[in-house]
Amino acid sequence: MKLTMKPMPCLLSALALWLPGLAATAAPPAPHYHLVRTIHLGGEGGWDYLFDDSRAHRLYISRGTHVAVVNTDTGRLAGDIPDTDGVHGVAIDPKSGRGFTSNGRANTVTIFDTKTLKKIGEVSVGEGPDAIVFEPVTERVFTFNGRAGTATAIDAASGKVAGTVTLPGRPEFPVADGKGHLFDNIEDKSEIADVNARTLAVDHVWPIAPGESPSGIAMDTRGRRLFSVCDGQKMAVTDADTGKVVATPSIGNGPDACAYDLGTHLVFSPNGQDGTMTILRQVTPDQYETVQTLTTQAGARTMALDEKTHHIFTVTATALPSAPGAPRFRRSYAPGSFVVLEYAP
Repeated sequence: MKLTMKPMPCLLSALALWLPGLAATAAPPAPHYHLVRTIHLGGEGGWDYLFDDSRAHRLYISRGTHVAVVNTDTGRLAGDIPDTDGVHGVAIDPKSGRGFTSNGRANTVTIFDTKTLKKIGEVSVGEGPDAIVFEPVTERVFTFNGRAGTATAIDAASGKVAGTVTLPGRPEFPVADGKGHLFDNIEDKSEIADVNARTLAVDHVWPIAPGESPSGIAMDTRGRRLFSVCDGQKMAVTDADTGKVVATPSIGNGPDACAYDLGTHLVFSPNGQDGTMTILRQVTPDQYETVQTLTTQAGARTMALDEKTHHIFTVTATALPSAPGAPRFRRSYAPGSFVVLEYAP
């Protein structure tokens, strides 16, 4: 593992206070993001979701059969969680000190101790668990099972399955609103499902046209806006209370994640096909402007946001030529080329 550092300038002035429904007045320029560190992890295989635990200064990176854990202070490996076959994502319950991985090929969730990274147990869930998220009101972990079209609820403290939710289609990323609801992109229907975490029922299903095939989702929990990155270089911004699509700002090609920074009112879309990151500023809940198109690297399609430092992380590797007609994101990569790219304002 090799670590490359670049000097980090002082953080630019914070954005002016934003009030829901009102345009910002005389706001200073939005922070300009730049590369501050490249962490060379190497290793073979692909990757999927990233999860940043800002409390513990750890970045969790799913690597197909294991999860690499990076100390974001030092930029060095803090450990590894093995035997997570087909792992997609990681969720953390800060109260119980437990972490959870969604193992897509094994149809299981691995439960681990967040301090030691040692395995505590394993639980069976629906077929093809993909995205995974902790819901703080019910203190449940939810896996969204792509092949089954369901979500499995797990009690975080006991590790026992609490129930199953039938979804209206193939689920992608979910996001919790902190009030007992989860909002999940339904990829094959171009919809958002509003899942009640208490009752384990779908309360609403909303179309997000003109957004198509949504993947990554983020939320402004204060302004009650959902951000879904879609095919066709569009982001669908949806009112989380009414289901109305209120804006469709342009983004780049090939996004597979999304983040919203409540402190700076910036929205991020990592565009893996373009090798860029679209950064939007939220002027009002229904108005957005592009403030930067950050050059990253081809394949950098997923991301994580550190809400304390406002740094963003993405990962990629040098792709080898793929066969004609190969599925999107199913590629081979040059051995030893896997890197973490860290950007700061």
